[in-house]
Amino acid sequence: MRRQLAEKVDLRELSHLEQLAVFSNPHRVPGTRVIASTFLGLVPSPATPELPDDTRWHPVNSLPPMAFDHGPMVAHARARLVAKMSYTNIGFALAPKEFALSTLRGIYGAALGYQVDATNLQRVLARRKVITQTGTVAQSGRSGGRPAALYRFTDSRLRVTDEFAALRPPAKPESSGRTASASATSPGRRVAKDCGLTGSECPAHRL
Repeated sequence: MRRQLAEKVDLRELSHLEQLAVFSNPHRVPGTRVIASTFLGLVPSPATPELPDDTRWHPVNSLPPMAFDHGPMVAHARARLVAKMSYTNIGFALAPKEFALSTLRGIYGAALGYQVDATNLQRVLARRKVITQTGTVAQSGRSGGRPAALYRFTDSRLRVTDEFAALRPPAKPESSGRTASASATSPGRRVAKDCGLTGSECPAHRL
C-alpha cells in the first residue's frame, strides 16, 4: 500500500497504517468474484502531496458517488478511526509535532464528526497522559492577545489509553435540564449518570 500511495499521489509517509477488513461478498462486483482487503492509513500533518489530474482529495462527509461497495469501505474506516480516537492515542497520527488546543480541537472534531470543547478535551487527554505541555507558546497573531500554550503527544506509537472509554457528542438537555445518562460501553460495567468528564468510573466521556 505504501508503494501504491507513493506512485499514485506522491505520498511517501504514513503516520499510521493498519489492515481494516476483508470484503468478500460474492456479489460485491459483477462477474468473477473479487475479494478486497482494505486498510486504514493516516497522513501526517502537514502533508501536501502532489496529485495527478485524475485524483482528488474529498471530505469524508461529502464523498462523490462511489463504485461497488467502496462507500461502505470508507464508512467502515471512519467508524474504526472514531472508535480508536476514544480509547487510544491515535490522535498523534493526525496532529503536528506541536500544537495549540484549538488545533487539537479541530483535529478531533473533524475525526469524530462533531464539535468538541477544547478545555474538556485537554482534561481528558491530560488525565490519560496522552498529551503534555511543551513549555513553549505559539507565536502571537496579528490580533495580539495572550499566546496559546503548545502541547505535544507523549509518544508516537499506538497504545490503548482506556479500553472502556467512548468519546461521545455533547448530550442534549432533558426536560428537567439535567444531562442525559451515559450508558456503559461494555457488559458488567455500571451505568454512570451525569458523568461529564471527570468521573473515574464513567465509561463514556462527553466532549
